Amino acid sequence: MSAQPGKLKTRPQFLHVAGRGRKVAVPGLVLQVLDQEQGATPRAGFTVTKKVGNAVVRNRTRRILREALRAVAHKEDLAAVDIVLIGRDGTRTRGFANVVEDLRRALRKGGALRP
Repeated sequence: MSAQPGKLKTRPQFLHVAGRGRKVAVPGLVLQVLDQEQGATPRAGFTVTKKVGNAVVRNRTRRILREALRAVAHKEDLAAVDIVLIGRDGTRTRGFANVVEDLRRALRKGGALRP
């Protein structure tokens, strides 16, 4: 079990992950992953575009993604990576268990989980 990931906070951090990282799309979300140097703590950031809905809908979608990552990080060991989770319109309509499974599958594909 790994500790709760740190936070990506600034736009340059998000753009760095988007420009140099790997991208994995699954039905409930899009994942961007960028490796850090060994021993660094994982960091995560969440974003949802205005296409998904108004502020209430976007915040709810962001909370779903945050809780899904918390659930996965509690059971799996995250590698030293920066993670950006992009919410889709389908994120809030899928069941929470499906979003968690989508995230777990995306993290495996992106190489963000330690074997």
